[in-house]
This record gives sequence, C-alpha cells and structure tokens, in this order.
Amino acid sequence: MIFHRALLREFAGLAGAVFMTLFLIALTVRLIRLLGQAAGGKLPSDAVVAFLGFFTINALPILLSLTLFITILLTLTRSYRDSEMVIWFNSGLSVAAWIKPVMMFAAPLVLVIAALSLFISPWAVQKSEEYRVGMENRDEISRVSPGVFGESSSRDRVFFVESVSGDSMTVQNVFVNSIQQKKTGIMMSDKGYVERAPNGDRFLVLLNGRRYEGNPGEAEFRVMEFARYETRIDAKEGGTPNETQKSRSTRALFSAPTNVNLGELVWRLGVPISALILALLAIPMSFVNPRAGRSLNLLFALLAYMVYSNLLTLSQARVAQGQLAFGVGLWLVHAVMLTVLGLLFARRMGVLGPRG
Repeated sequence: MIFHRALLREFAGLAGAVFMTLFLIALTVRLIRLLGQAAGGKLPSDAVVAFLGFFTINALPILLSLTLFITILLTLTRSYRDSEMVIWFNSGLSVAAWIKPVMMFAAPLVLVIAALSLFISPWAVQKSEEYRVGMENRDEISRVSPGVFGESSSRDRVFFVESVSGDSMTVQNVFVNSIQQKKTGIMMSDKGYVERAPNGDRFLVLLNGRRYEGNPGEAEFRVMEFARYETRIDAKEGGTPNETQKSRSTRALFSAPTNVNLGELVWRLGVPISALILALLAIPMSFVNPRAGRSLNLLFALLAYMVYSNLLTLSQARVAQGQLAFGVGLWLVHAVMLTVLGLLFARRMGVLGPRG
C-alpha cells in the first residue's frame, strides 16, 4: 500500500534523527565523565575509547526503545496538526487502523532491542569488566600517563613523567616520590626507559639523576647523584573479573534462578516488551487538541515513559529482594500499561465517550 510505504519512510527518517540526537547526548555525558576520571588519574587515557564503546552497546536497548516511542509519537502528532487525521477519520477508518503500519515499523526494532537486551548487552558488560581488570593488572610503568601524577597500587610511590616517547618505553623528566624503610626518597631524572633481563624480569632504568633521602621536617638529608639507576618492576598477579548478574548470560540466569538473577531477567525481558507496548501507546497519546497547548500530549507521553520505566525498575528490585514472585514481577507492570493502552484506544475511538 502506497500510504504504508510513505509512512514507513517518514518513520525511518525521523527515527534516524531522533536516535542520533539521543545517542550523541548519552555519548557526550559519558565521555565527559570518563575524561574527568582520566584527568584525575583514576582511568588510563588509552582506556577511554574502549569503555565508551562498552557503554554504547549497553545503552542501545534503552536508546532504541525511546527512539521508537518518540518517533511514532511525533509522526502521528504531525498528522493531527496537519489535519491528515481528519481525512483518515472521514474515510471511515478509526485510530486502531494505525496499529498495522506502526507494527510494521516497530516489530524489527523490537527484535533488535530483544537481541541487545538478552544477549549483546550482558556480553558488553562482561567484556567491560574483563578489560577493567586487565587495566588494573598492568604494571605501574604501563599505566603511566604523561603530565599526570600517578600512584602505585601499594600506595607507597607517586610518580610523574613529563613526556613519553612514541614506543611508550622511554620517558623524559621523571619524578618519583617513594617511602622505603620509613624514609622518604625523591628521585629526579632526565631520562628513563624499560629494560628486560634475559630471565624475563623488567627493570626501570633512570639516567643522569639525583636522589634525596630523609624524613620530612628534619634537616639531615642524603643527596646522591647517579648516572644509572635500576629498579625492578614487580609484575602484578592477574586478577579475575567479578561476575555479577548483569554480566551473566541470559542462559546462565535461567540455569541459576536465584532472586537476584530472576530480578535481572525481569529487566532484560521487560525492555523489549515495554518497547512494543510504548510503540502502541504512542498511537492514542499522539492526539492533539487544537484548542489546547500543542506540547501537552508530549508532556503526558514523557510522564508515561518515566512512570513505566520506574515501575519496571521497581518490579526488578522487588523480585531481586524476594518480595515479589517472578511471574508477577514480569507481567504486572506490563498488564497495567496494557490496561491503560486499552482505555486510551477506547477513548479515542469514542467507546468511552467523545474523542476529544
């Protein structure tokens, strides 16, 4: 049908714009937070892009669900404002006739959201945790960021380098403040590099430097100059990522039906279900009364989305705490929203009174 094809093209064009807007907003907010952590030395600068990618994958189900809801709502709202709905109703069709074209557009997106929520997002959370542990297991030299003060994992050493060469193995203008045998030592060197011994041990070699050793507040300090100073780089023992319900696969959650795992399943299954219901809910909520404010329906739609999302989160928490059965927690919120959906359709079709 020509009308359906035109409507799908309008849906697709608007969905692309809405998704890019939401995506850029979420990406910018997360990027600012990660850059702040990197500037404070809490996160290596070379890990920002990786963590940003993991966040993007994990946030896609919610972004796509919101995109679907806003796209349908705005498209149908435009039809009311341009009086296309008047022609639609005068031709003998009701608002329920919009369900078919809306479902043609929404069904593929809901399937993508389901795949992301059930399979891809947990994988992204797991890989993000593995990457984080890998970054923490790197030795101190590998985690050096030029121009940023860093602290060793044992909290007994603070280091600073002005610049790093292209091979990341040679540093310029090194400053190290350490505590050894209850004495504070400060080393400064013009240049340093990492050297590997035949047995595999790694050493930090500092050249043309000076070491000050003593206790703060005391006048007695030892000053030593050196042409070459070597210190062994202790290799950290490899840690293992902590497995949480968010990083477990959906199959693993079903295999171990604890309260926490069932609560996570309520969320993962609820995201695609809510996306489908929201797509249908946008049809009656797109009604615009010319005598009222044009943005009134958008405010009600935003409120409905926030209430739906918060109720889904509350249901997940109740199931995880064992205060609500899994079946009830999974379907109660959706059943309430389906009831609201039916009432809105009945209202717009004149079953419960005038359409206005």
